[in-house]
Amino acid sequence: MRYFVVFSYIGTDFHGSQTQPNGITVQETMESAFATILRTPIALTFAGRTDAGVHARQMVAHFDTESIVHGALLTDHLNSLLPASIAIQDIYAVADDMHARFSATARTYEYHITEVKNPFLRGLAAQVAPGLDYERMNDAAATLIGTQDFASFCKVHTDVKTTFCTITEAHWERLGEHEAVFTITANRFLRNMVRAIVGTLMDVGRGKMSVENFRRVIADHNRCAAGQSAPAEGLYLTKVVYD
Repeated sequence: MRYFVVFSYIGTDFHGSQTQPNGITVQETMESAFATILRTPIALTFAGRTDAGVHARQMVAHFDTESIVHGALLTDHLNSLLPASIAIQDIYAVADDMHARFSATARTYEYHITEVKNPFLRGLAAQVAPGLDYERMNDAAATLIGTQDFASFCKVHTDVKTTFCTITEAHWERLGEHEAVFTITANRFLRNMVRAIVGTLMDVGRGKMSVENFRRVIADHNRCAAGQSAPAEGLYLTKVVYD
């Protein structure tokens, strides 16, 4: 049987979500906990990958097992074993052809920034210099909407077959006097795409790039035309949608 796992994590303690040779990852930590509870190796397939320092308010993974799983009971047992930086919200059976990554129809990310030093947001929001023009950044963000080739915001030398994505939501919102959040929703995201978009939008907000030049960056299909990627700690995967 196939099961979906809905969970969240703070990425500060991990070298990314996917298992890798050097460094502790979310996947490795969770698979170890599953194996301890179920007494058999379990392979988790995530809805997507996040880099070191990136967080997830809602991540989804699937696993297959011949055992009958009681979702609520397994959730409780796993949460008692997992570190405080990972929390499982739900485990439930799905159809065998449901896939955590390929069956997802949309994903939403948020990028949080603070314009003042705030120890309570350490590792949870990126600190930036004050004075960003959010109206100009939203004008530029509006040009992202639709189906376009976003190669300019894709990490180079990746093995993706296409750099076309459909973005349905992209906007900045102030959260009080010193904080703000950028929200973006798309059917799929390229490697490093959100952080590259945020970094380039902040160039617009600082007056280093016009809205029209931001539009040209998209049209150039060249990563070198875009700005630097924003730091990892402000980024959150917040929602994964399935039909």
